[in-house]
Formats: sequence, structure tokens, C-alpha cells
Amino acid sequence: MLDPVTLEVVRNSFPAAANEMAYDLQRTSYNMMIYEVRDFSCAIVDAHGQLLAQNVGGVSHFVSDLDVVIKDAVERFGVDWFRPGDAVLMNHQRVCGQHLNNMVAYTPIFVGAELFGFSMVRAHWVDIGGLSTGFGAGGGMVTDPWVEGLQFDQVKILDRGRSDDGLMRFVADNVRYPEASMGDLRAQLAACSVGSQRVEELVERYGVDSVNGCLDRVFADSEARCRRVVETIPDGEYEAEGWLDHDFVKRDEKVMVIARVTVDGSDMTIDLTASARERRSAINSRTRAGAYIAYKGLTAPLEPLNEGSFRALQVEIDEGNFMMARFPAPMANWSIAIPTVVDVVLRALSPAIPERVPAANYGSLGGAVVFFGTDPTRGGKRFVSQSIEGGGWGARPFEDGESASVSVCQGDVRNAPIESLELKYPLLVEQRALRPDSGGAGRYRGGLGQVTDVQNLVEGTWSMSSLPRLTCPPWGLSGGEPGLTNYLRIRPEPGGEWEPGGETRKLAAAGAALRSATGGGGGWGDPLERSLEDLDDDLLEGFITAEHAEAQYLALVDPASGTVDRERTAALRSGAGAVATATPAAGPAAVEA
Repeated sequence: MLDPVTLEVVRNSFPAAANEMAYDLQRTSYNMMIYEVRDFSCAIVDAHGQLLAQNVGGVSHFVSDLDVVIKDAVERFGVDWFRPGDAVLMNHQRVCGQHLNNMVAYTPIFVGAELFGFSMVRAHWVDIGGLSTGFGAGGGMVTDPWVEGLQFDQVKILDRGRSDDGLMRFVADNVRYPEASMGDLRAQLAACSVGSQRVEELVERYGVDSVNGCLDRVFADSEARCRRVVETIPDGEYEAEGWLDHDFVKRDEKVMVIARVTVDGSDMTIDLTASARERRSAINSRTRAGAYIAYKGLTAPLEPLNEGSFRALQVEIDEGNFMMARFPAPMANWSIAIPTVVDVVLRALSPAIPERVPAANYGSLGGAVVFFGTDPTRGGKRFVSQSIEGGGWGARPFEDGESASVSVCQGDVRNAPIESLELKYPLLVEQRALRPDSGGAGRYRGGLGQVTDVQNLVEGTWSMSSLPRLTCPPWGLSGGEPGLTNYLRIRPEPGGEWEPGGETRKLAAAGAALRSATGGGGGWGDPLERSLEDLDDDLLEGFITAEHAEAQYLALVDPASGTVDRERTAALRSGAGAVATATPAAGPAAVEA
């Protein structure tokens, strides 16, 4: 029998410890991607790799791939390999399956002489050598992991509390920004230390058996909550597909994502085995993240995350799939498929639960703004600036989609503040604005994408991370229209014309600029069912133009008031061919003007 007070203390203590780790990491890190953008995840796992807690807002697509790190170490070295005071670095794609910038640092948690678990931090380093600066140079540039950067395969950076100074120097000598990377490493180790201390205090207070008994109950409660939700979905097999535009090598060949979802009572299976095979380009990964995120969003999105959250889910991805690629397949753009996987899983279930599934989002982890070089105004200091710009989410069956938000895969990741970018780097943010007409039309409108123009004030290099959904626009549901797709532009000189950007690096003279434009979400429902009052608000706020209102909603605008002209709109809609005009086959919103 469990004491109910002890149960609730244990239930909340592990998430509290992970949250304290996150706070400590943010306050001590050197890299804006951590302390501003929050591209990290803090977790506590047990000795077998089972997830005990993740920090609130931690990057969602990190958590599903932490257990494999622990299982690999225990399988190779055994539990006796770990000692109090150890710290291990791991980013090797053989196991982690991500770009090398995502560095895992973890420390063992001992209670007395017994190994209880591990305190772990996965965080984005600005550079790990090779072509890894910023978000890495994916696409066709990275052909293997050695080109991308340094690989750490279960390397002890601390051995019983003693630092390996030679290894520390080696890392510092082989990254471009040692102050940032080594500072972030120390911040990760400090956060792990906090997590370990809090868990040790808890277990010493209540005892190992009592804490483990409480954790079993916590897992069972999380599993039961998820099962109750799945039971409300009609049994059956559901399937949908989406795609990435190409793999950056074979540009005339789509990379298919096919999801088959089986619901059987309270059990759910997400089968991705029919998706594309591994590629020669860097879009490969080894991850269950897309399926996990879709399932968590459907079942218990606001509940704390632990191992029980996924006990009723079976994910099937076969070896050789591009989402379960075999080392040394390049993985610098590992995350490019995850938002599409989430959308495709939800799309498959939309016929079964149409009242709960949103339209597609802009299909990217964000519009990346990465510029690096040396700043002559600061004594030739090297720098790398980074930001992730949000886009539009799909409309819901009951309200408009969110605008300018990061992907559902990213927890509390946000863009870097303009003030920080301009204060710390030789950059000028010319605009960061919502993108009119980018949300798909519908009874409920898709969220708007974002346009961000950034001018570089010194010579340097723009790293244009690959954006998906160029030919696969965010789809609408229940008659909703697709949203606009993503794009990148480069302006070589002040006042010049914007030119198409690429997915590679581009040396830019002082005064050049990058434009990152993210797509909008798909619409939900028939556009002609959107209320005229909502259209008035959209017009007055600048979310849509008069031309868009006419083309997509058959609504004519009064030039004097800037709102819908009721009489003329009623006459237009009552005319012959109104329905055909309102819902064109391809949808003009799918193509950038």
C-alpha cells in the first residue's frame, strides 16, 4: 500500500527536479540557442533508461531518443562502468540518430553504492567542428558524419569527479567557438549535478523501494489516462501520406512519409515502415519522435511526461527506413521530417475523430536565421548568431490556427529577441512581421507565417538551413484550403532585388540581407462558412488582403471602411458558380505570389 502523501510528493518531485535543471542550464549557458531560444531538454531516467521526468517546455523531439543512450552504454560497458562523479558525452549518430550539434551530457545518480538512474541534458551546441556551425550544413553538403563534425561515443569527460583536461583541450581546439561550447558543456554538467542532488535527497528520504513503488504507480496512472483517450477513437486501420520535396540529391524525387495507424481498444500502433528508405543526403535520422509527439498530443498533451505516457503505443520503423537509417548515413538535417510525420499521423486519424484533428502546420522546425563570421568592430571576435522563426499552425475544428509559432515538436523553443540579436551581433533586423494571406482559408483560418528580414552589417556567411514543404503545402481539412509554403531569399546588396536562396552556405558582403518566410497553416471547414465579422477582423488586422478575401472567401471589400461590403458580397455569393469559384482545385493560397 502506498502512502498517498508520499505518492504525490514523489509524483511532483521528479518533474520539479527536471525543471530546476532547466533553470540552472539557462542561467549559466553561453549560447543564445540555450538561454534565449531554449533548444534543450533536461530529463531524469532510471538505470534502465526509463523516463522518470522531463522539464516542462523541453524540446519534445529530444525525449523519445534518450533511453537509447543509456541502454547502449549499459549494454557495452555494464553498470559497473559508472562511478559517482562521472560525466559522459554522447552525440554519436550510431545511437543518437540526430545532428551532432545536439550534445548529450549525463551523470549517474547513486544512492549509497547502488546506481539509481541518470541525470541527462541534451542541448544544442553552436558548433561541433566540421560543417556544423549554427544548425549544420545539411542538404547535399554533408555526405557523412565526419564531414559534419566531432563524434563522441560514450566518452567520459569526468572520471570520478576528475576532469580529463586533455580531452577538454582537444574539444576546445576543434570547435570554432570554444568559449560558447565549453561554457555550455559546463552548464550542462552543472544542471546534471542539480538533478542528481535532488533525486538523491528524495530517495534517501523515502527509501529506494518506496520511491520505486510510487514511480510504478505514476507510470500506471499516465498509461491509464492515455488508454482512456485512445478508447474514444473508433477501432480500425487508418492511413495517410505526406512528403518532403526531395532529398537534396535527387531533386525530382519526393521523399514519402506514410503512416498507418491501428486502433484496437486502448492500444495504438503507428506504422511508418512504408515510408521512404534511407538516402545519401543528410535528411536521415534514427528517431521515434514524430510518432511519440503525435500520440502525446492526442492523449495527454498537458500531463507530465514519463515512461507510462507511451506504454500503450507501439511504434514500428524498420532498419533502413530514412527515419531509422544505419550509421554512417548522414544525419545533419535529421529533424526535417518530424513535423510532417506528426501531421501525417493526425491526418490519418482525421476521419475517425474529425472534431479533434487540426489541419496541417507549416511543416518545419522553423525558419533558421544563422549568420557567422568575425566582427571587426570588436577586435575581430568570431561570432555565430542563431534564431528560429515560427510559422502558422493548422486551424482547429473550433478556432483559427496559431500564428508565428514554433513547431509542436519543439516545446518552449522561441525566436531570439531582436534586441539581443542587434546588441550582440553585427546585424540589423529590418522586419519581423506576420505574413498576410499565408494562412489557409476556411471556416477557421490557418495561422499566419512570419517574414523576417535581417541585414548583416559586416562580411560573413549566411547558413540557409533546408526548409521543407515547398511542393507539399500545409493541407486543409473538411473543405479548408492549404496555407502558403516556406521560402528563403537573399538580397546581395542594400536596395537590391531579392533572389532565391538555397539550402547551402552563402558568403555575403556587408549590407546584404536574408529573408526567411515561413508558411501558414491549413484552413478548416468551408471558407464560405467563415463569419463576416471574423473576415472584418482579419482585414482590419492586416491578416488578409482584399484580393485574398475575394479569391478565397468570395467577399468583396468596401474601400472606405476596409471591411466586407455585405450587399455586394451577398450578390456575388448568390451568383452562378459561386461554390466552384470559392474552392479552386489547387487553391491560390498554395503558391507564393
